[in-house]
Amino acid sequence: MTVDLHGRMALVTGAARGIGKAIADAFAANGARVIYTDVDFRAAQESASQQPDSVAVAMDVTDASQVETAIGQVLEKFGRLDILVNNAGINTLHHRVPIEQFPVDEWHRILDVDLNGLFLVSRAGSNAILPQGSGRIINITSVVGLVPLRLQSAFVAAKAGVVNLTKSMALELGPRGILVNAIAPGSTLTEGTRQLFYGEEGKFRDSVQQLLAHIPLGRPGTPEEIAHAALFLAAPESSYINGHVLVVDGGWTAGYIREF
Repeated sequence: MTVDLHGRMALVTGAARGIGKAIADAFAANGARVIYTDVDFRAAQESASQQPDSVAVAMDVTDASQVETAIGQVLEKFGRLDILVNNAGINTLHHRVPIEQFPVDEWHRILDVDLNGLFLVSRAGSNAILPQGSGRIINITSVVGLVPLRLQSAFVAAKAGVVNLTKSMALELGPRGILVNAIAPGSTLTEGTRQLFYGEEGKFRDSVQQLLAHIPLGRPGTPEEIAHAALFLAAPESSYINGHVLVVDGGWTAGYIREF
């Protein structure tokens, strides 16, 4: 996919690796100047160094003052922000348990990054974009925000919150020129899902075939496939898409495909 993003400034959270890195790389490959932000600043620097005209900025999305400072640095150095991708997110690796056993501190940890952090970055980012009268915000949610799964209540709640927050932002910011949309990936091959399912020592490796049975394409997605969706939503031609949740899941949410 080729999209003309020349002259655009894009900021991607959680861009050190995985889906965030793939999105940032795709934007850079299509002409944007990209700010790779991540709580892991050294990894963000390494990723940004691989792309022309790209820089890394340290950002913990749960720290409001750090978010405001980072956005301020972008405006001071580059003078504008055109595209914001809220990708930073976490899930629980060790606490796949029902609600009555789910640890309270783990609930707060996940909600703080996946929902509160997205709010904080969106708040600061929209203030940076609004003076231009045009821009894009793309939020990364998940299919579990649309179709809940068991044993990960905090992640499900956070991603469902992102879905409706996206629509609320689209209603508020769309009339002022900022299009706000979301992408809901299905199971995607990242470092996190390797630890859970797809790696040789994945915690739930024995369940991987059961997981894949829900996906008509029979495989996980790749970060690059999610990045293509982000590139589509960022494209100048996607100028009448607002408040939409683009599902990229290999058909997972189309329906249960078990044969009888």
